[in-house]
Amino acid sequence: MALTREQMAQRVARELKDGYYVNLGIGIPTLVANYVPDDIDVMLQSENGLLGMGAFPTEDELDADMINAGKQTVTARQGASIFSSAESFAMIRGGHVDLTVLGAFEVDVNGNIASWMIPGKLVKGMGGAMDLVAGADNIIVTMTHASKDGESKLLTHCSLPLTGCGCIRKVLTDLAYLEIENGAFILRERAPGVSIEEIVAKTAGKLIVPDDVIEMSF
Repeated sequence: MALTREQMAQRVARELKDGYYVNLGIGIPTLVANYVPDDIDVMLQSENGLLGMGAFPTEDELDADMINAGKQTVTARQGASIFSSAESFAMIRGGHVDLTVLGAFEVDVNGNIASWMIPGKLVKGMGGAMDLVAGADNIIVTMTHASKDGESKLLTHCSLPLTGCGCIRKVLTDLAYLEIENGAFILRERAPGVSIEEIVAKTAGKLIVPDDVIEMSF
């Protein structure tokens, strides 16, 4: 069975390490803020100018002026700071973010990512994605494995305009967790109840399936 958006966020949260500064992109990545393990301390950064982002607010905590880069209302944890987007992008471009979690339309076997536009469709623009993929060494992409039409999003070559080249090494989809090495996707984990055969069928790019692929647990 494919992972829900919440389960995808939970799985990504397991990649967080104590002391990390983490940027969460728009969409599924924002949900990671709700699943930070209790035994570690991380600072979540938003490119619109917030360091120390907390979980999504309850109705009692709601503050319409406290938003993330996707204009969703958020909370601020103890020790948070608010500043200009120029300072925020200086942090990103200076390589001070330890982990970036992004959504995408496509990723290919060379670590290229297309995440910002589909020709012919109205888009809001690049946002901070280009800076994030250029300024971070540790990036996890979260997205569905295939489109609503069943077309694979894990490709030999991206067909959409690129956000960055050769920058992606880890991909979490609703079916699997994969790493990218030497021009291929390597299957590391599969979603509960999802067969390796289904993952193979829905992966257009070269896929290596080791003998020790584990099933995720939640």
